[in-house]
Amino acid sequence: HMKSTAVLSFLLLLSVSSFASDEVVKKETIKPEEASITHPEFGTLVFEDKFDRVESQELKDEPGNGWATNSDLHAQGNKQADLRDGHLLIEEHADAVHSAVVKHAFAFKDGTIEMKVKFSEESDVLRINLCDYNEKSVHAGHLANAIIGTRQVTLDDAKTGMMNLNIQAARENKTLSEEQKQELRSKSKEIPYQVSLNQWHQVYVTVSGDRISCTIDDQEVGSFRSPGIAHETKTWIRLLVLGSVSIDDVRFWRKSQ
Repeated sequence: HMKSTAVLSFLLLLSVSSFASDEVVKKETIKPEEASITHPEFGTLVFEDKFDRVESQELKDEPGNGWATNSDLHAQGNKQADLRDGHLLIEEHADAVHSAVVKHAFAFKDGTIEMKVKFSEESDVLRINLCDYNEKSVHAGHLANAIIGTRQVTLDDAKTGMMNLNIQAARENKTLSEEQKQELRSKSKEIPYQVSLNQWHQVYVTVSGDRISCTIDDQEVGSFRSPGIAHETKTWIRLLVLGSVSIDDVRFWRKSQ
């Protein structure tokens, strides 16, 4: 009788473990399909943030979800990133010695940065900065920018332009040649574009090879080509703010890596 009970227990255990392993396989098979959202133009969605969470306190930056800020380094630890009503407000503190920075890892070569943006003052500026801290030819990893103000958008190649260490040294020593000055002028493009205040605007910044483009509210504002934009290993997106800018519904799409 004991023997048959033991056999029965063993069979029951075997049945349960077999069911559990089926469940694991099932979950592992389904999970990649669920995680992989693709877009015909933008590629694969690798990060999304709706900022629908709350902070545990109101004195320090606590953006969560993998975001980091420069407030300890440049704003004496004062709060510059604030989760409010389901969006993120990025605001320069009065004591800051650098624009407010909120950044997130994103490894890509070609891809799209998507977000909703809202400005409250005409002087507000959002710089969407592509970065690779391992690139030693530039200051602080700067590669390229889409700089969105309320009256113009600037697209630039920082890697072979203003953030190149040789260029910076020559500017500091006042030894920039006429050829270098002319070359520098070719490293950015300013496009007049009016953005209304206190309204959400849908923004897309897309990198494809040596081309960076910016679309706002379904209208392509402009594009710009330059060698530094084609940098192979972009690893971070930094959002640099002058003044105060609200962002929401951030998505990073990877076309190639």
